[in-house]
Amino acid sequence: MEGRGSGRAAVKPMKTGTKIALVAAVIAAVTARYWFYLAAEVSLPTDRTGFVIAFLGAAALGVYALIKRTSWLGAIPAVFAIVVGAFLPFTVSISAQIVERDSVIEVGDAMPQFTSIDGQGQAFDSASLNGHLVLIKFFRAHW
Repeated sequence: MEGRGSGRAAVKPMKTGTKIALVAAVIAAVTARYWFYLAAEVSLPTDRTGFVIAFLGAAALGVYALIKRTSWLGAIPAVFAIVVGAFLPFTVSISAQIVERDSVIEVGDAMPQFTSIDGQGQAFDSASLNGHLVLIKFFRAHW
């Protein structure tokens, strides 16, 4: 029989919202980590439906966790899941990169002339590369 003088501190069980928030944060973190891994490997899939579902699911779980009530500490993973889960789908939706079929360049094609800014902020004209072997790598990112 436990009484007042048992000397044991009562341990509060973790709130349901906090548990849900932790699950949401893990989903958001793992999905974001995989997204950035694929981006670094330049192998993001063309169909990003699975990523969008995972990110929005993490954000929805974060909101649900706050509705179910979390501890103040449990609100941190909930907010993390909401921010990460909403940020990447938002940036994917606003960064559509449409390639016109007649502008596709194949390996061995002559490089079209263009101007741009180089890494030092100076104007660059592709005509300056005439007569030289050149490898140009363009990185396409969606975030």
